Amino acid sequence: MTTVQTAVNAVASLAEELVDLLGPRNVSTDGRMLERASVDGARMSPLISEQLPLGVAEIVAFPTSAEQIADVVRAAVAKGIPVTPRGKGTGNYGQAIPLSGGLVLDMSRARTIVEVGEETITADAGASMAQLEQAASEHGRELWMYPSTMNSSIGGFLSGGSGGTGTIEHGANHEGFVAALDVVHADGAGLVHVEGEEAQVYVHNYGTAGIIARATVRTEPLVTWRALYASFPDVDGSVSVLRDIGNLRPAPRLVSADTVTVSEALPDDPAIPEGRSSLRAILHPDTLETARTMIEQAGGRIEDIRRGSQAVAKMSMLSYNHPIEWLQKSRPGFYYHLEVGGDLLVDDLDLVHATIGDGLLHVEAGHTVPIGMLAAEYTGPECIDDAIRRLTAIGVRVHNCHQWNVDFEIARTVERAARTDPGGLLNPGKLNPAYSGAQKGSIR
Repeated sequence: MTTVQTAVNAVASLAEELVDLLGPRNVSTDGRMLERASVDGARMSPLISEQLPLGVAEIVAFPTSAEQIADVVRAAVAKGIPVTPRGKGTGNYGQAIPLSGGLVLDMSRARTIVEVGEETITADAGASMAQLEQAASEHGRELWMYPSTMNSSIGGFLSGGSGGTGTIEHGANHEGFVAALDVVHADGAGLVHVEGEEAQVYVHNYGTAGIIARATVRTEPLVTWRALYASFPDVDGSVSVLRDIGNLRPAPRLVSADTVTVSEALPDDPAIPEGRSSLRAILHPDTLETARTMIEQAGGRIEDIRRGSQAVAKMSMLSYNHPIEWLQKSRPGFYYHLEVGGDLLVDDLDLVHATIGDGLLHVEAGHTVPIGMLAAEYTGPECIDDAIRRLTAIGVRVHNCHQWNVDFEIARTVERAARTDPGGLLNPGKLNPAYSGAQKGSIR
């Protein structure tokens, strides 16, 4: 029997076993289903778009609990079939694409809220961040943070994300947000419970050292936040107050500013007027008047102040990479983007724009320094490398997001994966020990 036939037989055998385990509605080898399970948001990257398709699954499974996630991984590993974990598929750079084929482990149906505690909430990996936030609010609590894509799953956010709404106060999601995890290794041991510092080993590594099946994250007392919209004649005015508003106490959940061009690409809203730079902030009610004074004294004007969870969620969806994504939609295939950070984004925005040529910025108040996303015309892979060199030379922190390699604590992850996944079956192709991009890691 050929190697190819052996692999085909292994997949067929796994499909039969998973149907017995999960039921026929939670297992598929249908071509259209496999294609859908084999893509994420990677088309946001023109560089990665040129390389698609990167891989296609041979089978997709939809476990409905953390325990079933462990059972599926055990079955696949026993047959030597690679496992690519997937949440809501909202990642933008191919981390959920099955480069080696095999099984896509779609956890979007494992969405049980297990417990809302006094200071934490526990949920299975497929529960959305919006679902967790709603459950917490029913107990007078709210999450420390959530990503700009609120329908992202908690497992996906912790495995691949960095931060979002709430990070001004609490930092990135590996800096205390995670209290405990139940993870699955490629050893058949089932769910492994880890807490505290031990749990942080599994954050940001795309499931390569262990797949997150259940998570316990921190909450804090619920606040009736206000969504403030302001505008300035140009982005210089917006960024002139961004850092000071971010330093208000109690801390804002979010402060964002966009150039006029990026602002005009955002969804139509009377609070984001044409021809002006938009400044948006999710503020504690006690800081509203101070923020208003700062904005008006700097030459800006208040466009609207909204309250309620829906208003706050809508503003969150206009943060981090979303404004640049709207810009990209205005001219498909024209722009690439980079994650950037540093005080220079506020202190000398003219230098940043001059360095990147026709670059366009979205800037946010960060936990320690301003952060943002920069867009510029895409002319090929070399233009990204060139922009990174030039920005780094003037002191801007840059993260090249156009790649799917683990680039956070890579040595630690390689060491852990050597013990938890010796066969290299967990999201293969994403943990490259030789990866040494000049600008790997967090910009925060």
